[in-house]
Amino acid sequence: MEHNENLDHRHAASIEATLDFLNTDEMDGSGHPVEHLSTLRDATTWLVEHGLLYPEETRPFDRLSATRRGHLLAQIRTARAALREVVESLAASRPAAAPAVATVNQLLRARPLAELVLADGALVARNRHVGDALEDALARLVDPLVELLAASETGRLRICANDGCRWVFDDTSRTGRRRWCSMASCGNRAKAARHRARRRGQASPASIVP
Repeated sequence: MEHNENLDHRHAASIEATLDFLNTDEMDGSGHPVEHLSTLRDATTWLVEHGLLYPEETRPFDRLSATRRGHLLAQIRTARAALREVVESLAASRPAAAPAVATVNQLLRARPLAELVLADGALVARNRHVGDALEDALARLVDPLVELLAASETGRLRICANDGCRWVFDDTSRTGRRRWCSMASCGNRAKAARHRARRRGQASPASIVP
């Protein structure tokens, strides 16, 4: 592979991709966990689909021992959990847990460094990779959040108000007051629950025998 020779053409992640990554560990709306990255192949396929890994970079993973694949999957999930903690802290306007911040900072240190080099008498720009391809991919998922923080634009990060969902999303609504990941799902569940509660409240006095 010759990706190191010139500036890398992997896609930069968007904040939507970062939040999608966090939501690969979700709940079904009723509080039951749903894990979308069950295997290392699931995880690397997700990264390829989002332009963060080249397909050829995933092939060596298939030759690894089960123990090593498990370690790399745990690394990805640890990164996801730390990044989610940071996003949830911003959405809730509370301090983030120090271990999560330390993990995210460690991810950032794996970003490739741009440098100028002389090649055949010509000056060219290239990326020098600090971490491996997987670490690089995870670092790219942190970048959009860093950009939001630098621009003081994290105020629209949201966590779905349904405790059985907790989907992470960027509130792009005009008013910026969106509470649910979707009105069609969690929003309607909340409306139905409020309606049932009102009906129970109205029925209780009539059910009392004098």
